[in-house]
Amino acid sequence: MRRAAEITQTEVADALGVGDSTVAGWETGLATPDPEKLPALARVLKRDLNDLFPRYGLPNLADLRCDAGLYQYEMAAVIEMKSAGPVAGAERGDRPLRDKYIPALATTYDVTEEELRRAADRSIAEAEERKKGGGEPETRAVAAAPVATGSPGSLAEKITLVLTSSYPGPQGPPSDTEIADAVNAHAGSQVITEEGVHALRTGTEESTSPVVLDGLAAFLGVSPMYFQPDDAVARQVYEGLRLLAASKKGSVGRVKGRGMGAQGLPSDAMKFVNDLVAELEEREPDADE
Repeated sequence: MRRAAEITQTEVADALGVGDSTVAGWETGLATPDPEKLPALARVLKRDLNDLFPRYGLPNLADLRCDAGLYQYEMAAVIEMKSAGPVAGAERGDRPLRDKYIPALATTYDVTEEELRRAADRSIAEAEERKKGGGEPETRAVAAAPVATGSPGSLAEKITLVLTSSYPGPQGPPSDTEIADAVNAHAGSQVITEEGVHALRTGTEESTSPVVLDGLAAFLGVSPMYFQPDDAVARQVYEGLRLLAASKKGSVGRVKGRGMGAQGLPSDAMKFVNDLVAELEEREPDADE
């Protein structure tokens, strides 16, 4: 990409404030750039950040900061504190982000306050997942999608949940182009573009036409009802996708059918889930050791 843009390693190094050898290390795979440098790297290579370094999951607090090209220590000045401790703690998911810091951070990251709050919630959810043994979520610098946590609410979260749960292998989820082509094929005409899929997946666009939702459901293998604003349906599909992802990772024992009260899965469905868990555990009894 650098050569296609007719840019030298020295020009990239100068633009990012690093040495020529550092850039050479990135290109040969011996080193990886800091996520905070990815926006500047995309700019100097004249490529869109999401095109050059795609993210399939929704951003957490650290992602938003890195997408703004800022290091954690720089946040002290933004929140007008002596240290960036409050931001660091919120990024780790150790504590909620205090309301008084939200306006300044949202402005600095060029996002809405609601987007910032949702990112903060994801940071806490990811910390809880790590405590349960879920491991570290991947960042934009790595193409693999992070594991979604919690029942999805927005359309973007619903799409992300299916992509991250149904495509856990090294190949990863389908690209925005592949999704757009499949939806258009299902509709029999062009109803969405690659850019449109990206906007829905990242939350830039929060709604779309019924024909697009039908195509998405058909391609992703879920019921069209999943994309409707029904929390009960979303929770049911979430439980099913968690089971699917766990079985593919050999950790199905962590997903016991528990039921979810009046709005949960019917008793016969819960019996099926538990029977399936038992069957998979019999096949691989040591999968959770």
